Amino acid sequence: MSFWADQGTSAQHRRTAPLAGARTQRLPHVAVSSALAMSLFSLRSPSIEEGSAVRQEGQDDRFDSLLDFLPRMKMLLLGVWTLLALIPCPGEGATEELFQVSVHPNEALVEFGHSLTVNCSTTCPDPGPSGIETFLKKTQLSKGSQWKEFLLEDITEDSVLQCFFSCSGVQKDTVLDITMYQPPEQVTLDLQPEWVAVDEAFTVTCHVPSVAPLQSLTLTLLQGDQELHRKDFLSLSQRAEVTATVRAHRDNDRHNFSCRAELDLSPHGGGLFHGSSAAKQLRIFEFSQNPQIWVPSLLEVGKAEIVSCEVTRVFPAQEAVFRMFLEDQELSPFSSWREDAAWASATIQAMETGDQELTCLVSLGPVEQKTRKLVYVYSFPPPILEIEDAYPLAGTDVNVTCSSHVLTSPSPTLRLQGSLNHSAPGEPAWLLFTAREEDDGRTLSCEASLEVQGQRLVRTTESQLHVLYKPRFQESRCPGNQIWVEGMDQMLACIPEGNPTPALVCVWNGMIFDLDVPQKATQNHTGTYCCTATNPLGSISKDITVIVQGLPEGISSSTIFIIIIFTLGMAVITVALYLNYQPCKGNSRKRMHRQREQSKGEESQFSDIRAEECHVHLC
Repeated sequence: MSFWADQGTSAQHRRTAPLAGARTQRLPHVAVSSALAMSLFSLRSPSIEEGSAVRQEGQDDRFDSLLDFLPRMKMLLLGVWTLLALIPCPGEGATEELFQVSVHPNEALVEFGHSLTVNCSTTCPDPGPSGIETFLKKTQLSKGSQWKEFLLEDITEDSVLQCFFSCSGVQKDTVLDITMYQPPEQVTLDLQPEWVAVDEAFTVTCHVPSVAPLQSLTLTLLQGDQELHRKDFLSLSQRAEVTATVRAHRDNDRHNFSCRAELDLSPHGGGLFHGSSAAKQLRIFEFSQNPQIWVPSLLEVGKAEIVSCEVTRVFPAQEAVFRMFLEDQELSPFSSWREDAAWASATIQAMETGDQELTCLVSLGPVEQKTRKLVYVYSFPPPILEIEDAYPLAGTDVNVTCSSHVLTSPSPTLRLQGSLNHSAPGEPAWLLFTAREEDDGRTLSCEASLEVQGQRLVRTTESQLHVLYKPRFQESRCPGNQIWVEGMDQMLACIPEGNPTPALVCVWNGMIFDLDVPQKATQNHTGTYCCTATNPLGSISKDITVIVQGLPEGISSSTIFIIIIFTLGMAVITVALYLNYQPCKGNSRKRMHRQREQSKGEESQFSDIRAEECHVHLC
């Protein structure tokens, strides 16, 4: 009974163990026959030897030999009985050789999470216990006398299914290898870092989080269309990941990197699955130099200045971003670039004095460089020049003061042109003098000097002095004797001096002579002209004698032409002198307009009186 129990236990164990191909579970006949032969040999040899010894020793020892032979006989009978039990019947052996176990499909390739229908069948006409062994979730769909159909659900990994049938006490089984596959639907590419400095290394990593079978996967890293690195997977313990390390060059800028995944299931009877990652762009930069600020060391309050910030050895230069600040005030720079240099310019206008910080911040990709520079802001308006009376009368005192502007910081040193005293810093300078006729048109200058941060700054204010005086005649500008050439166009040359500019009236033969239109000289123009210059401060008269000379005999036409040219030149010079010395200051005219209007009648009356006097005296 223990033998069969052991045999049953062994058969049950073999039923659950996965074996490759169909197999029959019986002990081999050769092993049984060998065991029986060994038993018979062990029984025969001792009996012969012991029989010979008994015959030699005599009849007295026969009984003891018989007692030793009985246990061996018992063992012999047990061996024979065992041999008979193991010899199969003729019909049983034929059945074992004829029936087979099969499974359909004989090879399974299932997508992750999907189901599989399996049919397990046998050729045994009257099969006994049968079924399948698997750790997968299974459901029997249907069955027949020689087959059973099962549904395997939610297949998430590779597995081995065992299909078994028993026939006439003999069990056979077969196995089905189930291969689970998962296409590379999600392919991720990681580019670290996205901005890389020139000559620095960067890594490109491709990862497929869910894919199977791994040994059928190939990952390829691409730089543009060029293959960068390829990896196959032979070990199931590996991750579906590939990494490549590359050194950055300028030529790599803006290159696209991607990853291609290929799952080749053709060895398993499947197809080829593809998956690709989204392309990622690599940015290359070079930015190792600090920016430089170009700005005057001194800035004047309220005055606009151009400042600039420059950075060299930068790539790509056109993508450098500039930001500029004066203290907390952000400026509006205008940037430019050329080759490997970039710069920006901005206009600043400081409104407060003292030290202020100018900041230039340049960023390119992940890198930011900053430069600061201190500038000193000063206030230095032009000095104030004050003339007590800008239109003094000749012979009166003129008081001039030069002072600094209240907003000047720090205090300047003042100097007034013509002043002999030297004022202390911040103290005004002054000048007192008596106005003379020669001072008319004099320029008074007030100079302020200021030393800031070791630099000497100068500001100047000027003002013109207008000295008022009565009319006068200078012989150089109004000759008393003038010679005209008969037949030539002539003008009376006389420009009086005075401030305000005097009005000139010349009387000849009782009539006012036109001084603005050239006259063709005749002998009748010979005589004395009485000219009177008048301004609001007074008047003065002068007699001018004109002699008209005829052309001498024998004068050639060329000589006449030269004389005409000379005369015209003198006329032009006379007019130019007149216009040059005629003050056109609007303030003076406005100031004297009322006096001229008041004296207009007096001048006309005075001219008439002078004309009568000249006529009486044959002027």
